[in-house]
Amino acid sequence: MSDEIWWAVARSEEISAEKPFNVDIGDQPIVLWRDTDGIVRALEDRCPHRRAPLSLGCILGSGAIQCGYHGWTFDGESGQLVDIPNLKSERKYPPVYKAKPFGVHESAGFVRICLDAKAPPPADDGYALPLSGTSTVALEHGQYIAALFDDPSLLISIKGVRFSPYLLAELCEQEGQLVMERSCQWASPHWPAPFTSDFPISLRIATDPVTGESDLTLRDDEFNLLLQATLAPVPGARQVTQVRWRAMLSPERPGLAAKAMGLGAPLRVHDHIDGAALRVLKPSASIHADDLREKIAARTDQQDEVA
Repeated sequence: MSDEIWWAVARSEEISAEKPFNVDIGDQPIVLWRDTDGIVRALEDRCPHRRAPLSLGCILGSGAIQCGYHGWTFDGESGQLVDIPNLKSERKYPPVYKAKPFGVHESAGFVRICLDAKAPPPADDGYALPLSGTSTVALEHGQYIAALFDDPSLLISIKGVRFSPYLLAELCEQEGQLVMERSCQWASPHWPAPFTSDFPISLRIATDPVTGESDLTLRDDEFNLLLQATLAPVPGARQVTQVRWRAMLSPERPGLAAKAMGLGAPLRVHDHIDGAALRVLKPSASIHADDLREKIAARTDQQDEVA
């Protein structure tokens, strides 16, 4: 796993100045909090003294984080040790006593972390969609992305929508992303007619080839926007995937079925996967993903060499 990747590990509203927040990227534990200026800070979630989780400590009025075991205190930006109880505050502490800092970038309602603290920040990507949530799924990250391509109904539910096995567009590469479009139906009784589409709605999925962060766009057959969402899956410890998501219903949704999407939660991201259905799921769209990732990576390497 490259240290220069930016992972959307939390929603903005999950991070506060009152209590440390623990996340992980693979086997790397991270503690997040906001300092006195509201800036999100991120350090390795291990105190260098006795390896206790810093997330079990507290945030001081200065904005620094204090380990709950022996009270060692660390600066959020540099990770440097700034105080040990019962020692003179003017004492200089060896630089080896520090918690590893990570790069942090907050935009569009997500907090993104890069394991390389000096990596350039990613581009801001618009505004925060108002609906949001967090799920933790007992499924490895790569398997989660493959299931999203092959059968999104295992991972998400959209109110009133039934995903079909038919693709409008095969998985392909567009501007560095893996993009596909799936035919969908309304879940209400459906009677085909000569002048009515059998699949009146479609779901477009555009996925980052490395992180799996995906933008979902649901439209009707007249190309009216119904719903847009972002899924941000992150590999967690012990082969689980943490999924943060944000979504928004379009205020203009023609048709009774589309308007009914606003009754209750329009999007649900599943915490539990149907293991029996997953076992018999045949790879379809996902069989092209690895080849497309290799092409994107090769082109990126060539561009880096030219630069």
